Amino acid sequence: MSRFVSATELHDLLAQDAPVRLIDVRWRLDRPEAGHDDYLTGHLPGAVFVSLDRELSTHGEPSDGRHPVPSTATLQAAARRWGVREGDTVIAYDDAKGTAAARAWWLLQQAGVDVRVLDGGLRAWTAAGFPLTTDDVEPEQGDVVLRELGRGALTIDEAAAFPRTGVLLDVRAPERYRGESEPLDPVAGHIPGARNLPTLRHLDPDGKLLDRDTVLASFAEVGVTPGTPVAAYCGSGVTAAHTALVLAEVGIDASVFPGSWSQWSNTPGRPVATGAQPG
Repeated sequence: MSRFVSATELHDLLAQDAPVRLIDVRWRLDRPEAGHDDYLTGHLPGAVFVSLDRELSTHGEPSDGRHPVPSTATLQAAARRWGVREGDTVIAYDDAKGTAAARAWWLLQQAGVDVRVLDGGLRAWTAAGFPLTTDDVEPEQGDVVLRELGRGALTIDEAAAFPRTGVLLDVRAPERYRGESEPLDPVAGHIPGARNLPTLRHLDPDGKLLDRDTVLASFAEVGVTPGTPVAAYCGSGVTAAHTALVLAEVGIDASVFPGSWSQWSNTPGRPVATGAQPG
């Protein structure tokens, strides 16, 4: 089954009164607290707003990274607040080409939830002519029981060693990978041995996933083919989840280093590579 659902497929599912729980994961790095306000200006009917910073992350020291993985108990309490019940399908969307929604996908699929992402997000829904609502949805409490999180998540030491046995992907913008620009973290550059493949390369201008052959060709350019051990990191573990989602869609399992560059660059003694080559 696809990890993505089109706007038309989702509309049909909702019309059939299928056991679907919609979650709106609107979040942007430049204004992380504005997601709820955006949600109230218009969202898919029945969708519950989900805070990436407070429900899909926890907080700690800088050396933990900007978006550490929440505990299983925290995520379970959040999912129940969203109204998720045993057997439900969760469909996540955002207005940022799926990068924030993918964080929800990555966590929930670890926890044993049937979860998919709306291909093209909010833009695809409105482009199809489907309606939005402006209410603040507060569903009846759910009863879902989550499996323990942690599957497919790398520690900082595992990320450091990964290039020796597989392909470690840095999915940030090329200028950040090369060390020419670093707007958020104290050090610019990349993890030695990592290869650069920005996650947005897998999407068309409307934020929809490109065809399978094109996606596979992009991964092959950096040495990732079916059967290759692969892991991804980004700035803080959000867009890396999107690359893991895309890889899963084309049949390649991937791990994620959730601490990502924000943890690496805030941990004294970690080596840094710069330039266009893995180093």
